[in-house]
Amino acid sequence: MDDITVAVEAARKALLVALELSAPVLAVGMLVGLIVSVVQAATQIQDQTLSFVPKILAIATALFFLLPWLLQVATGYLEEALLGLRIAS
Repeated sequence: MDDITVAVEAARKALLVALELSAPVLAVGMLVGLIVSVVQAATQIQDQTLSFVPKILAIATALFFLLPWLLQVATGYLEEALLGLRIAS
């Protein structure tokens, strides 16, 4: 493969791994935000800062439980990238 193809493939893989790592945490934040919004609409409490504390707690909890998997995915990508560099040189 030529250099441009290798660079494009490396960038594509990096973007896919970044999406894979960020999607679960973003989904948790979005779900908690939706739930808080529904509760705010039902109770007519329109405090802007009310949604931040549940989101922060939910995201911190999700990171706590997902951290082993996140590290496994990140180290797998790093090993693959370093192995690819070793083979290419």
